[in-house]
Amino acid sequence: MEDVEVIVAHSQRATLRVGDVFLKVDGDREHAEVEVQAMRLAPVPTPTVLWREAPALAISAVPGRALGKLGEPSSASPAAWRAAGAAIRTLHDAPLPPWSGPDPDEVAADLDRECRWLLDHAVLPADVIHRNREIAAAALRPWPLSFVHGDLQISHVFVDHDEVVGIIDWSEASRGDAMADLATLTLGQEDRLEDLLAGYGDDADRDVIRAWWSLRSLTAARWLIEHGFDPDAPGCEFDVLRARAREAR
Repeated sequence: MEDVEVIVAHSQRATLRVGDVFLKVDGDREHAEVEVQAMRLAPVPTPTVLWREAPALAISAVPGRALGKLGEPSSASPAAWRAAGAAIRTLHDAPLPPWSGPDPDEVAADLDRECRWLLDHAVLPADVIHRNREIAAAALRPWPLSFVHGDLQISHVFVDHDEVVGIIDWSEASRGDAMADLATLTLGQEDRLEDLLAGYGDDADRDVIRAWWSLRSLTAARWLIEHGFDPDAPGCEFDVLRARAREAR
């Protein structure tokens, strides 16, 4: 009998691994619909969908290992990061998915709401929040639409022999800002940005990527806290915000 490994579990969703099968259970059925469609449309390596019966989705494990883990230095080679950049560029250049994503006005409203919550609950010094809110403003411009993953965390990109062999967790894929994907992947791994862009292409806007580092960290903090995660762990979101605030002084 194979062991059941709990990958993630909180009030919204749970992911279990049994052998080479991942079982995802999500309270929002639309997430599974988006994930299945996105993996079908994305021109990059993705898991195989084995079966789906709402609210559960079974997919195959992907080979290789993740580029890294938030809060820890990535041990992946520069070549692996370049390969990730090339794969992401292929995704961003693909035809747009038929569903939309958040627009800049929606993102701005979300950012303001989350900053108010952070200030009201005093989870960070007010000057750190204010400085990062100012930095994040650079991301809130009319962005050209791309096919984006939407949650391109470092642990979602798998490589083997310096090649991308799988990108997982597509439930937030949509039309959106390509720079947000690049920022999410390099959050806490800022020293790997140039390796990533060497594969992606040098037309990426570094200032906007840096703005998204602040924006994503500010908007993710409350969700993480309320679902039992710690954004104040070493190398995670609060460290990113403190570092960005220091640089802005």
